[in-house]
Amino acid sequence: MSFQLFKFPFMALVVSVLAVCSTPELYAQDAADTREMQATLRKVQLAAKRLNYSGTFIYQQANQIRTSRIYHLVDAHGETEKLEILDGKPREYLRRNDEVTCYLPDSKTIQIEKNVTQEVFPALLTSNAHTLPESYVIKMAEVSRVAGIACQVISFEPKDALRYAYRLCVDNTSGLLLRAQTLNSRQEVIEQISFTQIDIGEVDKSRLKPSFLNTAQWQIEHMTVQANASSGWSVKSLPSSFKKIREMKRLIPISVSEGGAHQGKPHQVTQMIFSDGLSSISVFIEPDTGNRTEGSLQQGAMTIMGKRQAGHWMTVVGEVPSSAIKQVMSSIEFKPK
Repeated sequence: MSFQLFKFPFMALVVSVLAVCSTPELYAQDAADTREMQATLRKVQLAAKRLNYSGTFIYQQANQIRTSRIYHLVDAHGETEKLEILDGKPREYLRRNDEVTCYLPDSKTIQIEKNVTQEVFPALLTSNAHTLPESYVIKMAEVSRVAGIACQVISFEPKDALRYAYRLCVDNTSGLLLRAQTLNSRQEVIEQISFTQIDIGEVDKSRLKPSFLNTAQWQIEHMTVQANASSGWSVKSLPSSFKKIREMKRLIPISVSEGGAHQGKPHQVTQMIFSDGLSSISVFIEPDTGNRTEGSLQQGAMTIMGKRQAGHWMTVVGEVPSSAIKQVMSSIEFKPK
């Protein structure tokens, strides 16, 4: 096409004039489409926080499948959410607004973490979801069904190679996210999470109580040391549109092996979380114990990379391509206050 325009200058002039004349209308249409899409994303974001719902969903990552059950209730006291892990070792999370209590019956342990944001499916969109059009070409796709409910598929095609594509299926009526699929550059689904059964509406409050009784003798571990921390660590080269949404200091307790032996010792870990509104990357920084091997691991859409730096052990985790993880890892810096 460019050769044709250079060969016929008059035609090039006509095309350029038509483009200039139509630009205001095109910009106006693009702006209207962007506003409409942002309104849709906002509805999806709020539905996960403001609706009452309960259901069972599966999380498939590579060849692993995990089943969970969720109850979510909103009342005058705010949000209450219970998440039961139904496969493998029993675990249960109970969230009341920004405080999460994790019950681990095998080790008779209760872990408590404060200042936690809602990040469990179906609440996948973060606070900066309105910036998603900067990173993705977002389009309405076909109408589908999930767990017997009609839903609108929304496709997210990345504008660079530092994030994956997504297909979200949203309930036509409520706006609740029913299924999320992550796709690689070949448009293959490499990870998905989907309701298999869902009820939107009334939730029995008794179902939000802990399932484990007689926990008075269980060990209690307080995980959050400092929320909204400012450690001096930073990432100088983030993928475009990624913003730091949270930084905290956590206490990693002594771990207990299956034989009951205590392993390691408690220590603090700094965690920084970055997001473009849909994809997320976490950076963990802790003292280097010298007994770890540097390298990376790919599991479905998840990439994990570990590396030593100046007496510290860095771990970068994210549902992004390995190139994005490498970019983040190579640009972690510390500036003393």
